[in-house]
Amino acid sequence: MKEKISIEYSIYESISSIEPTQQELLQSAYNSSKNAYAPYSHFNVGAAILLEDQTIICGNNQENASYPCGICAERNAIHNVRANYPDFKIHSIAITTFRLLKQSIPATPCGLCRQVLSETEQNNGSVIELILGHPEGKVFIFNSCQSLLPLAFQSKNLFN
Repeated sequence: MKEKISIEYSIYESISSIEPTQQELLQSAYNSSKNAYAPYSHFNVGAAILLEDQTIICGNNQENASYPCGICAERNAIHNVRANYPDFKIHSIAITTFRLLKQSIPATPCGLCRQVLSETEQNNGSVIELILGHPEGKVFIFNSCQSLLPLAFQSKNLFN
């Protein structure tokens, strides 16, 4: 038997085409990317999370000479929320790079971040909107983080 998984998302030609709260979140992620510590890759990434009370929490990538010790912007922001706002639900997350990429699609989360985003959404009890883009480029919006990792490993897999 064959099955098919499809991913649905919206593409906007510019930041001006999205909702004001989405614009603010993407701009916050961009501003956060300016403070990334990326002396090895020179690939600054920023993430901004909008909580249910409209608080915005940011994170950026932090590299280390011992590469596995670094952390991506998405996980930096998510762990900040878990540590400091554990009872708040996440409404959405925006992710961007400091440099506008030449490719036609924005940067997307790595596999580790996709797994963490998926579990965060599962624990959230409701979908988390995912905004990928750049203030000077296209914007992709996914209704759910799980769109990027549809068959994610879940905590329930540990207890079977």
